[in-house]
Amino acid sequence: MNHLFICSANKQRSKTAEDYFAAHYPNLKIQSAGTNLRLCRQEGTTPLSEDLLQWADCIWVMESRHRDHIKKSFGSNYYAKITVLHIPDHYPYYDPELLQLLEKRVSL
Repeated sequence: MNHLFICSANKQRSKTAEDYFAAHYPNLKIQSAGTNLRLCRQEGTTPLSEDLLQWADCIWVMESRHRDHIKKSFGSNYYAKITVLHIPDHYPYYDPELLQLLEKRVSL
């Protein structure tokens, strides 16, 4: 299965999820992206695209606003594949508390 993790800048939360789950579940295909194109360009990270949404079997977003962005920008075609994790934007990359939340809320 193909799993896509999404946050705002693809620098901390979604990138942590991608790197962590890719290391622990090598049989799965995992990618991540950010909804804020300006921040992704500034940080050199992966911006969200329709190609990634089509590729994904499961889409994991950190906050409701990321789900809302997908619906506004790409329509409701992907809505059924989205799970909101309710993880706020105050964790640094690979923070132990962030890893615990991801383990608890993501079922792969």
